[in-house]
Order: sequence, then structure tokens, then C-alpha cells
Amino acid sequence: MKQTAMKAQDAFFKDFNAEEMKKYFREDYIQHNPHVPTGLAPALGFLPALKEAGLTYKTHRLLEDGDFIVMHNTYDNAEAFGAKEVVTFDVWRMHDGQVAEHWDAISPVIKETASGRSQFDGPTLVTDTDKTEENKQLIANFMEDVFFGRAPEKISEYISAEQYDQHNPMVKDGLDGLNEALAYLASQNNMFDYHKVHRIFGEGNFVLTQSEGRWNGKPQAFYDLFRIKEGKIVEHWDIIQEIPKKMAHENGMF
Repeated sequence: MKQTAMKAQDAFFKDFNAEEMKKYFREDYIQHNPHVPTGLAPALGFLPALKEAGLTYKTHRLLEDGDFIVMHNTYDNAEAFGAKEVVTFDVWRMHDGQVAEHWDAISPVIKETASGRSQFDGPTLVTDTDKTEENKQLIANFMEDVFFGRAPEKISEYISAEQYDQHNPMVKDGLDGLNEALAYLASQNNMFDYHKVHRIFGEGNFVLTQSEGRWNGKPQAFYDLFRIKEGKIVEHWDIIQEIPKKMAHENGMF
């Protein structure tokens, strides 16, 4: 299924080929990007503009979980997506060899970050596939205890004190860096407020959560990707995207 997803991705964002897209995307393709109407026809309508802009992309991480494919991508010449360079999480639901549904979160690429890491670098190899469900449950428990405040004092039980590589542009490496950032947000009365985890996807050592909440006084979509090693979180990437009041469809972002 990963190979089919990559062919679909190439048809859309590399070859800009409408006929190929018709092979890999259902006509009733359900869209959750808030700025793109639902259905295949609107997606096909974007192809000439993307080709003219010289859009290019790179997939940094590719995960498969049941009927779902998760991609961690970067795009260049991507002004149509909000900035020249953007980083995204794309989630596709596959059905009978075609893309049936799509969710995403998009952020401009930020060059200078607190940790010195980019929003997309780091390990890419999927390992420990026998631990997929165990790792997904670990992250589910972490979200409940830490992000939803059931038992925030347990944070060190989930995040490694020896290694915690951080890709959020505003947060330094390490558990100390995370605690420093959380303390600052609390002091500004601007803490991330997670309301609901909609989905948890995982393959082996990588787990992605798709959540809804508020930050900066506005509704947000939170996508958090974790890398787990020996039962501890050792790396984190994320994208936070504001949920607009008006969307191009009635499907919502989740």
C-alpha cells in the first residue's frame, strides 16, 4: 500500500498528471484540508498552477497503519500552500487501492529553531514493527496523563531523560527544554489546551496523534509525531494549524 500511496503522491505533486490521478484517487475523494473543496475535481483543478509554480516535494517519513498512510513531507515553491517552503503531515485513507480521504496539517518551514534541528530532519527508518500496538498505547496513555492533565507528574515516565530530540521550533532539546517551554507558556497563560485526540496512527517506533484543541485563544489542529525507543519517547515533531471559521467544505478538519 505504501508503494501505491507514493505513486498517487507522484501523480499529484511531481508529474501533475490528471489521468494518473484518476487511477489513484476516488472520484468522491473526501477532503479535510480546510482550503480545498471536497472531491477529486477540485484537486485536479490545482494541477496547472502547481506545475507552473515548479512545486517539488520530498517525503521524509512514510508509515502504514491499516487502511491509513501517514506522510511527513516538505514542499518547495509551495506558495499555494501558504509559503515558499512548507512542512506537512498528510494522512490518506486508502480503499481498494485508491485514496479515499485526506487530512493534513501545514506549517511554513522555520530556519532558526530553539534546538537547532529542523521540523523534519532526524531518523526515518521504521523499526520495532512488533511493538506497534504497544507504542500506540504508550502514546495514548501519555496524552491522557500529560497533555490532558490526568497525571502530569508522570511526564518523566514517558519521556527519556537521556535523549529527547525536539523539532518544535520554539522548544529546546531534552526534558529540561520541554519543561522550560511549558513553564513559559503557563506563565503567559497560553498553555496548549488539548480537547480531543481524534486518531492515533503508528508503525513500529513512530506514532502520530491527530488532536483538536486551542492555543493563542484560537481553535487548533495538533499533529504530534513521536519516536519511541525501549519504551520511552526520544524524539518529537509537530505541526500546529489554526482551524478556520469558514472552510471550503463541510467535512471539518478531522
